[in-house]
Amino acid sequence: MTEAFSMDVDAIMRQIPHRYPFLLVDRVTACVPGETIEAIKNVTVNEPFFPGHFPHRPVMPGVMILEALAQAAGILAFRTADVVPTEDTKFYFVGIDDARFRKPVFPGDQVVLKARLERAIRGIWKFSTSAEVDGQEVASATMLVAPGTGP
Repeated sequence: MTEAFSMDVDAIMRQIPHRYPFLLVDRVTACVPGETIEAIKNVTVNEPFFPGHFPHRPVMPGVMILEALAQAAGILAFRTADVVPTEDTKFYFVGIDDARFRKPVFPGDQVVLKARLERAIRGIWKFSTSAEVDGQEVASATMLVAPGTGP
């Protein structure tokens, strides 16, 4: 078993190609390549989607929670493959199954993102993912990630 390690936002930006306003992982608290990752998304009232979702009661869109989970799974994929993103090495989110939303996420919440590599077959990586706030699951999904080439 490989020892778990953490990553700050600078290390995250070296690991995945996402940038503001679409970088949705603020810190990796534990990552074991080939196994699991746990990361954090701090939700602030300044997120660019809140003015329209919803002006009277800001709620983080479910699709953004899923994107944050996909980014965490992507970091685990890159670390497992021991590569960094370039024009020739990318991982793409290619599928989602069994997505469930259990509670809304509001400004001020800290979302704990978890992903576990379930299997890698013929270039398709399957992850079980979940998002929690204050120890309660707010969303979960099974995600498929695959390497891609070119722009």
